[in-house]
Parts: sequence; C-alpha cells; structure tokens
Amino acid sequence: MSWLSALSGGDPPAPYKEPDDTPKVRDPAIPNRMVSTKPANRPFLAYQEYREKQAALHAAWLEKKKVRDAMIARGEKVGPLEPDPTAEMEVGLLGLLKFILYLVIIVALAGKFITGSFTWEYQSKWTALKTYWPTGQRLFSERLLAEFDGTTPGKPIYLAIDGDVYDVTSGTAYQPGGSYHIFAGVDAARAFGTGCFKDHRTHDTRDMSDDELRSLEHWKEFYAEHPTYFKVGRVLHKPIDPASPIPEHCDPKKAARKAKTKHQETFNQKSQDQPSEHQEL
Repeated sequence: MSWLSALSGGDPPAPYKEPDDTPKVRDPAIPNRMVSTKPANRPFLAYQEYREKQAALHAAWLEKKKVRDAMIARGEKVGPLEPDPTAEMEVGLLGLLKFILYLVIIVALAGKFITGSFTWEYQSKWTALKTYWPTGQRLFSERLLAEFDGTTPGKPIYLAIDGDVYDVTSGTAYQPGGSYHIFAGVDAARAFGTGCFKDHRTHDTRDMSDDELRSLEHWKEFYAEHPTYFKVGRVLHKPIDPASPIPEHCDPKKAARKAKTKHQETFNQKSQDQPSEHQEL
C-alpha cells in the first residue's frame, strides 16, 4: 500500500477517464487533433469560433473593397465604403469627453439620491453655481453700499473688505441682531485687521502693523474662497486725507505702544533733520 493510500485510509481514486460517447470537435490550435466539448474547453472553443467568424467577415469586407477599387479604376461611380465590421473602434477625444460628462452626471445623480446633494454635501467655491454664473458686478458708492445692511426687507446683505463687495445674505450672523451685523453695509477693512469691530469700521488701513495687515489678508481670502458668499462688485471710496487723524486702537496697551513708537519715529526724524554740532559750516 502506498503512502497516499495509508493517509486516505484506502486505495487512491482512479484517474478520471472521459466517456467514449463525449462529443468531440476539431482542435482549433493543433491540426488533426480532436478535443471534447466538456465545460472546461468551451470558453476556448467559443473564442476560437468567434475569431473564425471575425476572419470570415473581414475577408468578405476585403472582397467588397477590392471590387469597389476596381470600379473606381474603371471610372465608375460608387457609393461610400462601409466600415470594416471587424475594426476596433478607437475612443477619440469627443468620446472621452462624453464619457467624462456621463460619469459626472451619474455621480451627481447618485449624490442627490443618497445624500440629497448633487455634490455629495461637499461645499466649496468651485461647486457653487454662482462662481460661474454672471453676477453683473457693479461699482458701489459708500452711500449705495450702506443700503444693503440687512434692514430693508427683500434686499441682499452686502459687506466690503478693502474695496471688494461680497453678498453675505446666506450668513445668519450678518442679519440684523447677528454678531457680525456691524459689518453689513460698510467697508470695515481696518476692523478685520485690528479686531476693533466697533471703533474701526473704516477702510482706512494707515499705520496698521504687519500682523494686522496679515490678519486683513486672511479675511480677504476667507470671503474670496467662501462656498456661499460671492463677490458682487467694488466700492469706490473717497480719498483719505493724509493729514487726518489715524483711528486709535481700541486696546489701550496697543494704543500706548503705537503712540510711543510714533513719538520715537518723529523724534528720530527730527534728529536727522537737525545739523550735527560736528557738521562743518
């Protein structure tokens, strides 16, 4: 008894022998050889049959093309040549664009069905239609901008930051009584930089520190990239008189520090303007 018999507890099974009455067909790969049509061979046989049919179709098309070419050589009038039925269709640029369009539509419809949002609840400036829709951007005077402060029913709410006007109607904080309603209808660029919301509701950015200017740039980017707020135009400000007083900081410590720095700069400037005692006359 072999080791296989010992492990299995008996004699090993006899090797599979195909019944004599199994249907057989010609082997498409090896001449003068027959193979059975058992399930394991059927995919291979079916593929070979497909190739033979394609070869026959291509040969018939070549024969038609040959006849057509001969007619053209004789000067006879012929119609357009039908395409080769066996030629593989290439996906051109138009086909690729159509595929991408169909894919986007399917994904959007799936998002609407599953999440209730065509963008799968993803909020971005680039998914907002108003980013691509003409908004008729306009120029505002300060007086006109003040009319869009949320106190007039039916009118949108606008704010400006460093000259750019944005529609913030979708933000509840800008509605009357909201925490940011103080910014509605004005260009409070200075307040965005200094944090003095009540005292610095002005576009005057003179004498702002580097940190305050960086804060202003941050808020400008915030509104420019917001998914629901969108730019509607620019506000034309009256020129600022350089001799006019600079708004004082709302933080007494920062105000004192700025006053001290300003005083030191003035003193240094005067020292530079006065002639030195060692200067030759």
